[in-house]
Amino acid sequence: MSNNVIIDVGKSGRRDRMSAGTKVTVSVRNNDVEFALRKFKNQVARNGNLSKAKERAEGYKKPGVRLKEEKKKNTINSRRNARKNNY
Repeated sequence: MSNNVIIDVGKSGRRDRMSAGTKVTVSVRNNDVEFALRKFKNQVARNGNLSKAKERAEGYKKPGVRLKEEKKKNTINSRRNARKNNY
């Protein structure tokens, strides 16, 4: 018997399936809640819902602060991608 657990973590009706703000549906099979919870966490992480909510909770940021954080994030990502491409 499988129970469906529907957890609404944002707006629905987006075009692509895993865009930010979509509903996350996890089915619990054979009372294996731990597996369903892991699956839910992976879907939420891939979705970006949690990070978007954290950004909104922080409140307003000045444009200069936002640009500085974005630049820092891009630098980290470019170094990570360069490391992946070197191997």
